[in-house]
Amino acid sequence: MNTLENIDKTKVPNHLAIIMDGNGRWAKQHGKMRVFGHENGVKTVRNVVESCVKMKIPYLTLYTFSTENWKRPKFEIDTLMRLLVSSLRKELPTFMDNGIKLNTIGNIASLPKRAHKELLEVIKKTSNNTGMTLTLALSYGAREELKNAIQEISSKVKNNIISSENIDETIINNHLYTHDLPDVDLLIRTSGEHRISNFLLWQIAYAELYFTNVLWPDFTEQHLVEAILNYQNRERRFGKTSEQLI
Repeated sequence: MNTLENIDKTKVPNHLAIIMDGNGRWAKQHGKMRVFGHENGVKTVRNVVESCVKMKIPYLTLYTFSTENWKRPKFEIDTLMRLLVSSLRKELPTFMDNGIKLNTIGNIASLPKRAHKELLEVIKKTSNNTGMTLTLALSYGAREELKNAIQEISSKVKNNIISSENIDETIINNHLYTHDLPDVDLLIRTSGEHRISNFLLWQIAYAELYFTNVLWPDFTEQHLVEAILNYQNRERRFGKTSEQLI
């Protein structure tokens, strides 16, 4: 069995992103409503965050609620928002004890007032923490993020703030939700699906992708260790040849 001791902590991903998928199917397998899966998925979030702290992963981003998720039944959305509020309150002491800085990306203005208020309060209270940065992607969609960036840059070009000839990757990065985050090194998706689902499309350009059949509520520290070990055994060339990396 692989454990944390098997991890080379000098080679962990600088930025780990996770698409937490499979809560609904897990609940169905247990003969329960979908919300039961979400409630158990929250427990997995807590365990994964704690494991990432142990591995000293600097940045962890979780796909918590997408722009498309607003199409779900109202009861499920209300439950997810309730879980968000209760989890933020419950986990604040853990954030402070472990030096975790909470961050968010997405159109958070669309969140219910209570969830929005709680989120901003926890972000403020953890703002001086210098350990891992935990980013929750809430009401997030990569295409919307890119569209907003293009609109902002276009407006600046129109007003002679930016020259169109000077637009480069740095300028684009500076207009994304993730302007203060590094590119993703490893993207994990649970539940057996092999797609990105409109998540961090720009930021995963050179990320390693890892897919597992394990449903999110069943995803344990051991599964995370297996994903990290798999990542550490890959050769990351960024367009270069193997010989150039020697």
